[in-house]
Amino acid sequence: MIKGFDTHLHLDAFDDLKRDLDEARAAGIDGWVVPGVSPDGWAKIMDLAESHPGVHAAPGIHPMSADKYRPEIATELRRLLAHPRTVAVGEVGLDRQTDVPRLMQEEVFIEMIRLARETDKPLLIHARESINRALELLQREGAEQVGGIFHAFSGSVETAHRIVDAGFLIGIGGVVTWQGARRLPEVVRALPAAALVLETDAPYLTPEPHRGESNRPAYLALIALKVAELRSWSLEETLRVTTENARRVLKIM
Repeated sequence: MIKGFDTHLHLDAFDDLKRDLDEARAAGIDGWVVPGVSPDGWAKIMDLAESHPGVHAAPGIHPMSADKYRPEIATELRRLLAHPRTVAVGEVGLDRQTDVPRLMQEEVFIEMIRLARETDKPLLIHARESINRALELLQREGAEQVGGIFHAFSGSVETAHRIVDAGFLIGIGGVVTWQGARRLPEVVRALPAAALVLETDAPYLTPEPHRGESNRPAYLALIALKVAELRSWSLEETLRVTTENARRVLKIM
């Protein structure tokens, strides 16, 4: 049986992780990537990756934590990026809804891109109200060399094509299931199959019919079902395509 792969979720926020991962496995999911948000959380996500089969780490500095970056942190991050359970630099990027100064965010994002290229790791990109500038910096810094995933995408079809043309994949999450969602379903229909991966962002962005509750790893199956409906695929085909895409971009054999 083909299994699902969740390219972005915050397992470090869960209290009963064994229960939630067992529930996800029962729902047909057996791969997860846990992004870093801040240096003070890296040890926990690395421990999760080492302790749970199928869990992978993506340490990095979220734009909301850009003010915590210091040059000496790069040495520790290089060490973590060499770990066999580390598959990406994440989650990194730009965010217009944080108080961290824009220039500081950009400086840290550039450092993360350069570290990704240096260590040959793909990037997990967070770009809230910042996609154009994020793409500009990624292209300027040669990030197509490593590629990666634009996490929690909710933009237009045109923007999605620009991201794919720049060498990145599109993370499809629970928003695609929401009543009233318009743009993301259009993106799912319009993009090449090779550009799509699945994510929950659990415990955030919960899909229907559980919207308003805490998101759970098992709910990736609900996102997969919606993508299958939008693409006129079977569930098995949806899991096969998106899992192959995830493993390819993250270099997980």
